[in-house]
Amino acid sequence: MKNILVVFVIILIIIGVFLSLGTSNEMVVVKEDNIKQLPLKIKKGHYQDSDCGMIIDDLRFVSQVVSPKGNTYFFHDHGGMAKWLKDKSFSKNAKIWVKSLDSKKYIDGRKAYYSRNDKTPMGYGFGAYEFKKDGYIKFDEMQLKMLRGETMNNPIIRKKLKGRD
Repeated sequence: MKNILVVFVIILIIIGVFLSLGTSNEMVVVKEDNIKQLPLKIKKGHYQDSDCGMIIDDLRFVSQVVSPKGNTYFFHDHGGMAKWLKDKSFSKNAKIWVKSLDSKKYIDGRKAYYSRNDKTPMGYGFGAYEFKKDGYIKFDEMQLKMLRGETMNNPIIRKKLKGRD
C-alpha cells in the first residue's frame, strides 16, 4: 500500500510539472513581423535584453531596434543597445526607438539627446531625452563613447562627470 501511494504522489508531481510548463510565459528576445517599424508595448518581466540576456524589469531606459525586415530587438540600457547595434549588417538602416525620460514616450533614438550620468540598469549612464539640455549628446557621440568605454562604469569618466577632477 505504501508503494502505491509513493507512485501516485510521483505521478501527481510529474503531471503538475508538465502542466506548469504548458502555462509558463516564454521570454521574448526578438519579435518578428514589425513591418511598420513602430515601437512595441513591452511588459515588465516578459522581455529579455538582446545584448546581455537580462530580463527587462525597468522600462525607464528601454530601447528597441527594428531591422528593415521587421525584427524587433529589446534592450534595458541604451548603452548596451548602441554596443549591440554597431556590428549588425542593418545598423545604418535600423529604426531605433528609445524611451524618453522627460516626455515618457518612445522617440526616435537617432534624434534623441543622451545624458551621460543617469543611473541606468547596466551602469553605462546614458539616459534618453526628447529635449536638449546642456551636456546632452546625440546618438552617434553616445555610441562612440560607449564603444570607447567612456561610460559611468569607467571610474575615471565617472569622477570627471561628477565634477571631482
